[in-house]
Amino acid sequence: MEEAKIRELISQMTLEEKAGLCSGEDFWHLKHIDRLGIPRVQVSDGPHGLRKQDESGGADHLGLNESIPAVCFPAGCAAAASFDPELLEQMGEALGEECQAENISTILGPAMNIKRSPLCGRNFEYYSEDPLLASAIASGLVSGIQSKNVGACPKHFLANSQETRRMSASSNIDERTLREIYLRGFEGVVKSARPWTMMCSYNRINGVYASENRTYLTEILRNEWGFDGYVMSDWGAVNERVPGLKAGLDLEMPSSGGERDREIVKAVQNGTLDETVLDEACRRILRIIFRYAENRDESAKFQYRDDHKLAQKVEENCIVLLKNEGDLLPLQKGQKVALLGTYAQKPRYQGGGSSHIHSWKVTSALDALRGKLDFTYAPGFVDGQDETDAALLQEAVSQAQAADVAVIFAGLPDSFESEGYDRTHLHMPACQDALIEAVAAVQPNTVVVLHNGAPVEMPWLSKVKAVLEAYLGGQAVGGAEAAVLLGDVNPSGRLPETFPQRLEDTPCYLTFAPHGDEVDYREGVFVGYRYYESKHMPVLFPFGFGLSYTTFAYSDLKLSAPQIDDTDTLTVSVCVRNTGDRQGKEVVQLYVAPPKDGHVVRPVRELRAFQKVDLAPGQTVEVQFALDARAFSYWDTDTHAWRVETGTYTVEIGKNAHDIELLAPVTVQSTAKPKPFSRNSTAGDILRTPRGQEVLGALLKARMQSRVTTEDSAVSEQMQQGMLEAMPLRAMRMLVPDFSEKDLDALLASLNA
Repeated sequence: MEEAKIRELISQMTLEEKAGLCSGEDFWHLKHIDRLGIPRVQVSDGPHGLRKQDESGGADHLGLNESIPAVCFPAGCAAAASFDPELLEQMGEALGEECQAENISTILGPAMNIKRSPLCGRNFEYYSEDPLLASAIASGLVSGIQSKNVGACPKHFLANSQETRRMSASSNIDERTLREIYLRGFEGVVKSARPWTMMCSYNRINGVYASENRTYLTEILRNEWGFDGYVMSDWGAVNERVPGLKAGLDLEMPSSGGERDREIVKAVQNGTLDETVLDEACRRILRIIFRYAENRDESAKFQYRDDHKLAQKVEENCIVLLKNEGDLLPLQKGQKVALLGTYAQKPRYQGGGSSHIHSWKVTSALDALRGKLDFTYAPGFVDGQDETDAALLQEAVSQAQAADVAVIFAGLPDSFESEGYDRTHLHMPACQDALIEAVAAVQPNTVVVLHNGAPVEMPWLSKVKAVLEAYLGGQAVGGAEAAVLLGDVNPSGRLPETFPQRLEDTPCYLTFAPHGDEVDYREGVFVGYRYYESKHMPVLFPFGFGLSYTTFAYSDLKLSAPQIDDTDTLTVSVCVRNTGDRQGKEVVQLYVAPPKDGHVVRPVRELRAFQKVDLAPGQTVEVQFALDARAFSYWDTDTHAWRVETGTYTVEIGKNAHDIELLAPVTVQSTAKPKPFSRNSTAGDILRTPRGQEVLGALLKARMQSRVTTEDSAVSEQMQQGMLEAMPLRAMRMLVPDFSEKDLDALLASLNA
C-alpha cells in the first residue's frame, strides 16, 4: 500500500484504535480493524521451522503446547556450520512458502545473538561467535523467507547472550565491543537483507531495557542503519509501555488484555506522549501488514516431502568432520558395523523451548542405513540419564567387539541444554562418556557422531579414530549422517564456534551469568577465537575447523595493490585446488591481522570474508574477495565512528582461525583527520607521526644529544627512552629548561596545524 493511503488510514483511526494496533490481539495475532479494511495477520515462532499453534489447543511461547505438523530444518548451530549463505537462502524460501501455505505473515527468526560463552542454554538456536558469519548466514535466510513476501524477524536485539535472569539482567558492554561484536551482526543483516521486522530482547543494555532503549531502537537501528520495518517485543519483554513506544518499540506481544492500550491512550490525552509518535508506530506496522496481505499467495502449499529432502541437503552441508585417523571414514562395503547409542534410533535433532517443531517426519540413522550397511544395534545408554546402565553398556561393548567398526551416536539430552536456563559445565552425560571409553577400549575402529547444540568436552578424543559433529541437524539428520558415513556426501561443514579444551579456558569464564543482574562483558572484543588466538591458547578445535574426505591446496595469493588508503577497495584473489580423488567443498577463509606496531589493542586476526567452493578432483578455481575500509577498521570511541589505523596489515588465507596457509602484507593509509594532540598526549605517540617528528623531534633532539650517560649512571638510555615514550607534553619542562605554559600552547598549535 502506498504511504499516502497508509497515512490516510491512520487519520481515520480513533486514538483507541491506534493504541490497540500497537499490541497483539492474542498470543499470535495482530489486531484488525474491519471498518477500515485492516486485516488480521498472524506471526509464528521459528526460526528453523514453522511452530504454528492451534489457538483452540492453547497458545504459548515456550513450546509447552502442540503445534501443527511441520518440517524441522537444521537448527542455527548446524546451519551456520554450512558456511553457505546461498544454501540458507534456499532454506528460507522453503520456510517462506510454508508460511504462505499456513497464512503466516511473519516468522520469528533468525536467532542471531553472539555466542559469548558455550554455556548459553540457547546457543543451539544461535549461529556463531563471529558477527560476520552470523550476519552472512542470517542474511541468506532472511532473503529467502522474504522472497516469498513473508516477513522475517531477526532476534534478539541486543546483547542477549545468556538465559540466566534474561528478563532482568543488564548486559554491561563498552561502546567499542558493542559496535565490533554485538551490533555488527545485526547491522549486516539489516543493510544487506532489509528484514521487515526486528525483535528486541528481554535484557537491559547498560542499565536500560532493550524494549525502551532509544539509542539502539531508533538512533542506530533506524537513523543510522536505515531499518524501515517495525520493532516488536519478545513475548513479555516490555517493561514500561509508553517509554518503550517513545524509544522505538512499535508492537508489544502478546496481548496485554487492553491494559497497555489504555496506558497509551492516557499518555496522549495528558500530553506525556506526542500522538505523532503513536502515528509513526502505526505507520510502520501497517506497512508490513499490507505488504503481506497484498501479496498473499493463496496457491501456496506445504511441500512436506520436498522440504524434508531439502532439510537433509542442508544438514549434509553442515556436518563437520572433526577427526578421521587412518581414513576410517567413509565406511567400506563389506564391513560389519555396530551402531551404538540411543540417538542412532531416536536422534536428538532440535532444542527445547519456543523453537521446538512438531516434526512431520523424523529420519534416524538406523532408518537411513537399513539395506545399505551390515549392522547391529544396541542403545548403550538411556537418554536423559547421567548414570550408566550396566546391562546396556555390556550389550553395546559385546556388539562392538564382534564388529569391524563401531559407530556411537552420542551428545546432549534435552535436559542439558534448552531455552530458559544455561548450562553449568561442558560435559556430556557420564553414561555416554563411559560408553565411548568402554567401546574404544575393545574396538580400535570407533567413530563418534555427536548430536549437540554447543561445544562439549571430549575426554575420549585420543582413543577414537573419527568424530562427526552433526549438531542439532533437523528432522532429516539421520539421512544426512548416513550419506556422510557411507561417503555418498563429502563432509564440508566448518565449526562456527571454538571448541575449548576446558570451561575454565573460555574468555568470560569469571563473568558469565553471575548470580545478580549485572553482567559485565569484561572480555571486550576478545570473544571466541579472537581471544584464543590472541592468547595462543590451545583449543580442542578452532573456529572454522573441518576436515574432508579429499584434500585442498592454496596458491597464488594476490592483492590488487601493495598500498591503499581507506577510500579504496582491495581485491584479493587466491587459487584453491582439489588435490585428492573425491569431489569436495572447501571453505576459503580470509582473515585480516592488524599492524604489529599498531597502538590499538586488537585481536591477532579477524574473519573478514569467506566463500565455499565445490571442486572436482584436480580442479582449481580462483576465489576473489573485495575488502573495503571496514575490513581494516576498529570502532573509535573518541570520534564514535569506524576508523582505520594507518599501518601494514596482513591478509591471511586460512583453513580455520588457527591454521593460516598464505599471507600477504598491505599498507593502509587513513584519510581521516588526525585526532588533535592535547597537553596530555604523550611524546611517544606524537613522535610516531610525521608532524610530531618534525616539530617535537627537533625540540628534543638537542636536549637528548646533550645528555650524557655513563656506565654507572642512574639513568640508562633504555630508561630515558621509556620515560620519554610515556611523558605527556605538560611535563616537557622536565626535559626542556624554561618550558612555560605559553611554550606548551605554541607547541600544541604547531603540532595541530
